[in-house]
Amino acid sequence: MARMFVLRDKTLVRAPIERCFLLSTNLEIVERELRMHPVRGRTSGLVEDGDTVRWEGWQFGLPQFHESLIEAFHLPVFFRDRMIAGRFASFEHDHHFADQGDGTVLLRDEIRFSMPLGWPGALVGKWVLEPHIRGLMQRRFRLLKRISETEEWQRYLASE
Repeated sequence: MARMFVLRDKTLVRAPIERCFLLSTNLEIVERELRMHPVRGRTSGLVEDGDTVRWEGWQFGLPQFHESLIEAFHLPVFFRDRMIAGRFASFEHDHHFADQGDGTVLLRDEIRFSMPLGWPGALVGKWVLEPHIRGLMQRRFRLLKRISETEEWQRYLASE
């Protein structure tokens, strides 16, 4: 049985919950985070329930691909993307949004992944991918917070 890695992070954003949710589904913002490009399925705009997105680009000096299915979508509180093709044995990303009632929204993410190739894959997961993905999560939250809390959000959402 492959080792399952579980990474969690959260941040507080001073913005409406719908804005935070929709910005999290915006492919242009995700592209900035991942530094990979959507090439098939939905390639622009906002992802919705049932959409697939194939991402391609370079990571660690190697060509990579990752195809995701948006398999759960409950606006404005939750969505999940799950890898349906790519380098991981499995990969799921849960996005939670909770209105705190004081003008802030708690964004909480959980990523679960496992690696192929047994113990060598588990070592790569532990020493390379876990810190890399944790950094991506933190960068994503900083970016979403900045965009959501400033007028920059209007660039990504035509109307709220």
